[in-house]
Amino acid sequence: MTSTGSVVVPRNFRLLEELERGEKGIGDGTVSYGMDDGDDLFMRSWTGTIIGPNHSVHEGRIYTVKLFCDKDYPDRPPSVKFHSRINMTCVNQENGMVDPRYFSMLAQWRREYTMENILTELKKEMASPHNRKLHQPAEGSTF
Repeated sequence: MTSTGSVVVPRNFRLLEELERGEKGIGDGTVSYGMDDGDDLFMRSWTGTIIGPNHSVHEGRIYTVKLFCDKDYPDRPPSVKFHSRINMTCVNQENGMVDPRYFSMLAQWRREYTMENILTELKKEMASPHNRKLHQPAEGSTF
């Protein structure tokens, strides 16, 4: 228990919950995620998919995102890297890493945030005024 009296869910239980939710599908189906390797006992490596938001240069594009949950997840955020090439203000254009300095959810991480929250927030970021019209690399190109 924490000092506030709430129960802290162990890392693997939390990740199992996230896996179950990711496999069932999320909301309108434009965001999904799952484990890369079902035999990975530490449940570290995940792949997310985001279908670009309507009314933006991302509309209809499918983006692949790699998430790596180290042993201190969910107390610390996972590393997040776009596999699909994308031009966004929070994404390093050399390697596809999402830079926490420009993506507040990672910079102000809270234990209750999930991979689903990250993917959903990245989709919202794609539709934001400063990203919605940025010129994009050729569809299908990767980092």
